[in-house]
Amino acid sequence: MRTLYHNASVFSRTEYDSKDADTCLLVEDESIIYVGSEQDAPASDKQVNLAGRRVLPGFIDGHMHLLLFGSSLSKISLAGCTSLSEIQSTIRDAATSRSPTTYPRLFCSGWMHSMTDGQALASDLDDLDPHGRPIFIDAKDLHSAWCNTAALTDLGIDKSTPTPAGGDIARDNDGNPTGLLSESAAVTIVWPHVARVATTNEKKEYVKDAIRAYNAAGYTGMVEMATDENIFETARQLREQEPESFSIRLAMHWLITPAASEEEVLAQVDRAIELHEKYNKETSSDFRIAGIKVICDGVVDACTAALLEPYTAGLSNTASTASPAPLWEEGILRKVVQRADGARLQVALHAIGDAAVALAINTLETVEPRPGSQSRRHRIEHLELTSPSDASRLASLGITASIQPVHADPAILRAWPRLLGPERVRRAFAYREFAEAGANVAIGTDAPTAPHSALRNLYTATTRRSAREPECQETVNEGFKLSLVQAISAATRNAAYSCFADDVTGALEVGKKADFVVLDMQWNENKLLEARVVKTYFQGRCVFAESES
Repeated sequence: MRTLYHNASVFSRTEYDSKDADTCLLVEDESIIYVGSEQDAPASDKQVNLAGRRVLPGFIDGHMHLLLFGSSLSKISLAGCTSLSEIQSTIRDAATSRSPTTYPRLFCSGWMHSMTDGQALASDLDDLDPHGRPIFIDAKDLHSAWCNTAALTDLGIDKSTPTPAGGDIARDNDGNPTGLLSESAAVTIVWPHVARVATTNEKKEYVKDAIRAYNAAGYTGMVEMATDENIFETARQLREQEPESFSIRLAMHWLITPAASEEEVLAQVDRAIELHEKYNKETSSDFRIAGIKVICDGVVDACTAALLEPYTAGLSNTASTASPAPLWEEGILRKVVQRADGARLQVALHAIGDAAVALAINTLETVEPRPGSQSRRHRIEHLELTSPSDASRLASLGITASIQPVHADPAILRAWPRLLGPERVRRAFAYREFAEAGANVAIGTDAPTAPHSALRNLYTATTRRSAREPECQETVNEGFKLSLVQAISAATRNAAYSCFADDVTGALEVGKKADFVVLDMQWNENKLLEARVVKTYFQGRCVFAESES
């Protein structure tokens, strides 16, 4: 079956000019066989008039969390709160409307440390639910979990619980847990527990919900950035049992967490290698283990990002605060990276602070490909605060700058000048610097830490203004903004390149899969929040259509 999609403005070239764009594309079965003008188009069996709308390659979220996002869609959102009292009121109201039979635990999301002046005490949550249910609150950045006393008991955490390597369990002077679990304590204690208490069917529904939401936002691909046995097995079962519902290309990075011994750490890498041998580009191109993910530091908002200089202030005071060291010692991190690289896995290193970014670049430099050999396309995630020399090093080493413009939203950065000082804030989110140096820049959202909308992401990338508060006139380092073409390319072509999917998707070219999105949008970055997704096609099949109403 040949279908001609015509009367469109097709983003088919990186030098795209909306006034001189291709006007149609011809799809045969799953693939694109023609892009160009309508008068030169080959014969077709069916024609679809797109009414002058814009056609872009399907978006690819370069950094997201599949199961966490799916489950977040049903969590109590605290994103609109600005204080402890508002958080308490929101949870109290939600608790009254959620039956204990259906909701034996209360899960919340969207909390930021700045909302509660850095405090996260179980005692502040203990009296909110008349049924006394466990309350789990995800930090917006997913690097911390705030629990009430019932949740700590549910987790089995008490005075005798050891603090995991690379993490922290907040305690009082007597060693009793007070409610906050950070970094690997959240990842290795809270996440697995939450996964265990959900049924297999519930988790599969979470994944289905996530895919539906992503298709509705114009996505045809995603890079899952904290895969473990639970996420992998849930997604694998769903894809095998309900292939029609798996309308997305999924590349996964296996999460490597700190452990007590080198052997335990490297065993995690070996598990990723084992799965990669079965689920790789050649054997399972649309569902595969692409590489590993290592979290090298925390986040600025919690003063856990690793910086070259101290924080100018702490969370709840104005005194200078020492920066924590990166979460990994350089020697073991190199062994992890070299083990993965030797098995032809990609390496993704989470690095937010400038000290962590330096560690990540230095470590990836040890596996720089020899002249003439293929790059592994290793990557660094976030890169929120960088040094001026970092951009050229990223480019020369072939490291992808994996960025999330939604994290540069002015509405969530108002604590940064106090924490970092104005001089360092002027170095934040240096996206244009990465692009102009020649690094591959790939865009993602880090959902559910931020909204998954590609259009909101593109808006902040290109204007440096707030998608959360559109009326706000604040900008964050406008000189580092991307052009509209740069941003769209980063969310499509470059994101595909970042995960070795560029031979099949990411661009509207002959021979590529027919993954595309039809948008009602003006070619103006300031109008992106008004744009909307009309239809999404995955391998030539419509997987989302805007309601007629």
